[in-house]
Amino acid sequence: MKLVIQRVKKAILYIEDKYEGEIGKGFVAFVGIGEKDTSEEVKYIGEKLLNLRIFEDEKNKMNYSISQIDGELMVVSQFTLYGDTKRGNRPDFTQAAKPDKALFLYNELLNFLNGKVKKLICGKFGSKMLVEIHNDGPVTIILETKNG
Repeated sequence: MKLVIQRVKKAILYIEDKYEGEIGKGFVAFVGIGEKDTSEEVKYIGEKLLNLRIFEDEKNKMNYSISQIDGELMVVSQFTLYGDTKRGNRPDFTQAAKPDKALFLYNELLNFLNGKVKKLICGKFGSKMLVEIHNDGPVTIILETKNG
């Protein structure tokens, strides 16, 4: 499993050109699920995301997690995180999980995160989405499980 996390001041989500919702200070997490991923990775990556300390404390040191700042979270599925461009110029997505498995694990992650942050906005798996991001810093972190 691969996550690209962006610390944001604000983010807005549109699904199929329709406004879905927005968050204030917090994270946008793009989630890629690989063919080798299991439910074990969901809990690991969910805990890692909630405890990732990339918000500044009083001394401007990255020391606080999303939970500690009462932050908000937007989660968007993105199979293209598994695009392999080692050969040729068109990405190969064979390492990405098949849609049924990826949807199951994506929903498992959303269920794990639900209720653990102030606000959770979720992308719709397999849909065309537009994400407007006001990256704060900018700060972008990549998280991967051992299978990622």
